[in-house]
Amino acid sequence: MTARKRILFALTLILFLQGCFRAQTMDNAPQIMEATSTLQRPTATITSTPPPTPTLVPAVTEVSPTPLPGVTITAAKGNLYIRRGPGLPYNQIGVLHKGESANVIGQDVLSRWVQVQIPGSDATGWVSIMTDFSSIEGDLSAVPDFTFTDWPQPAYVKNCTEHDILLEPGEIYLYSARTNADYLNEAQVDPGVYTAFDLFVPGEPEIQKVEIREGMYVYLTLNGLGVNHKCP
Repeated sequence: MTARKRILFALTLILFLQGCFRAQTMDNAPQIMEATSTLQRPTATITSTPPPTPTLVPAVTEVSPTPLPGVTITAAKGNLYIRRGPGLPYNQIGVLHKGESANVIGQDVLSRWVQVQIPGSDATGWVSIMTDFSSIEGDLSAVPDFTFTDWPQPAYVKNCTEHDILLEPGEIYLYSARTNADYLNEAQVDPGVYTAFDLFVPGEPEIQKVEIREGMYVYLTLNGLGVNHKCP
């Protein structure tokens, strides 16, 4: 083989080897695939909600309270004491003066006393109808009745002197402190203002004026001679 043929053969071999190497390189190259997005944007769904049905509120009809019957009590022939409860053992809390009237709002089922609205006040009290000094106008049977259960607290007075004493009003006789039999020198009394008289001294002089209220225990210690005594 001549030198020229050798050169041509060598060139041909080189070109052949280069072609094989290029083909192998392309086969081993990574393949890039283009991703196609298939995401779809959600479509908003609008739902129409009907408005709530209004609730009908029934109209409120105001009912006026049934008025009490027009019953009044009048101090016809003199003053009438108004007391805390239906009875003399209760404290005096007011006065119906002669000619003055008060509205009757109730009555006690156990006694002949009526509950009244004290004139010029929001307070209430009780007045007896068992006296000629009171006069009722209207139908008392239409007035509501009830039992008053706030019982009075008893009040007492005791004579601590050595003389017999008379309490007025009521002609309450209190023996001297020397007489202790059956506690004759003391008595339970109704609330009110009392005057004490010494029955041992001539002329039966007034010795003391006392106001007695519920629950009190009053001691009379002064006699008509001005001598003061201690209660045992």
